[in-house]
Amino acid sequence: MSKKKSEFSPEQFVVYPAHGVGKIVSVETQEVAGFELELFVISFEKDKMTLRVPTHKATEVGMRALATPDVVSHAMKTLRGKAKVKKAMWSRRAQEYEQKINSGDLIAIAEVVRDLHRQDDQREQSYSERQLYEAALERLTREFAAVAGSEESVAGEEITSVLVGRAA
Repeated sequence: MSKKKSEFSPEQFVVYPAHGVGKIVSVETQEVAGFELELFVISFEKDKMTLRVPTHKATEVGMRALATPDVVSHAMKTLRGKAKVKKAMWSRRAQEYEQKINSGDLIAIAEVVRDLHRQDDQREQSYSERQLYEAALERLTREFAAVAGSEESVAGEEITSVLVGRAA
């Protein structure tokens, strides 16, 4: 196996599709089934979780660097848009929302937040709608905060103000 320079390095924030924003704490070598394997050790502090990803598989599994400011502004534009809720059965839509959240794609996650956000005058969300909305909002907030180098609360307020301002 040839050693190629990885696009990721320790102390860098990355997005792992199924878990959101994490920080690479180190690169270590472990022996697995008789093979030496080089692994990224990624810490997800909020979830109190550590993930080890083989360095040669990182991009294959969808791990990526944080979004660029351009992608973040596109996501904000998506949030400002009109909610697009399909008339399909809830179970089918829920499945699609789940896929978008776990894709790690910031724009897709912004679409979920936009589509599931409820204004005060709208009907109450079901438990599963609220769970999906909160999961998507948390992923979006964490990445916005990491890109901006700010606190999550600041990013959360910014997202909320965009969502609330949308109705006006």
